[in-house]
Amino acid sequence: MTVRTWTAALLVIGDEILSGRTQDRNVVQLASWLNVQGIRLAEVRIVADRQEAIVEALDALRSRNDYCFTTGGIGPTHDDITVDAVAAALGVPVVIHPEAQAMLEAHYAGRGGVNEARLRMARVPEGATLIANSQSGAPGIRIGNLFILAGVPHIAAAMLDALTGTLEGGLPVLSTTIGCWVGESEVADLLREAERAHAGVSIGSYPFFREGRVGANFVIRATDRQLLDTCTGDLEAQLVAAGYPVVAGGI
Repeated sequence: MTVRTWTAALLVIGDEILSGRTQDRNVVQLASWLNVQGIRLAEVRIVADRQEAIVEALDALRSRNDYCFTTGGIGPTHDDITVDAVAAALGVPVVIHPEAQAMLEAHYAGRGGVNEARLRMARVPEGATLIANSQSGAPGIRIGNLFILAGVPHIAAAMLDALTGTLEGGLPVLSTTIGCWVGESEVADLLREAERAHAGVSIGSYPFFREGRVGANFVIRATDRQLLDTCTGDLEAQLVAAGYPVVAGGI
């Protein structure tokens, strides 16, 4: 029986990411969250704050994945153009969402009220619904298979919390990590054969250099716990037999 694999893409939007001024942390937290939902993060793209670049990326990513997430570009300033770009990609107008406006008015009631800039955060592509945001007054946006999240990591995390359990997905991805003081090239054939012998398992190799010597951590992934444990046990035994002691949990 073939098991359906659900996939998602992430479009990271912002000149500050591409310039190196800001280090992106949303890829890691989205990938981890998606795994729990039974969805694989299949690809990530980073684009500048240019509408044509965002539209082009959205058209590509949303067409070949079950879900597409964006982070960044939904704030109150003139260069926050994600909403406009999503609307352009979908061919719909931008409107003020009344519920989002009410949220902002409540949030800023003791902070000077909602001005023109703050009202920008109530703008959505027509037909969109809102994603709750427990961290600030501005909600995220959902329309079709698109999910528009904040770029600030802790706010994006709050929006993901609100989405937990609401997306259709497959089985959660489980993983186990083991480590060895060995160059990955020395055990490449062993890793490949272990993966081939256990259909449904993937093994990632992550080399490092520490304490003046080389090593690697191996991450074994599967959706079936028994299969994962069997493959991990077999791989550990093969590594030990080849003369490479194994460190459970990685080095």
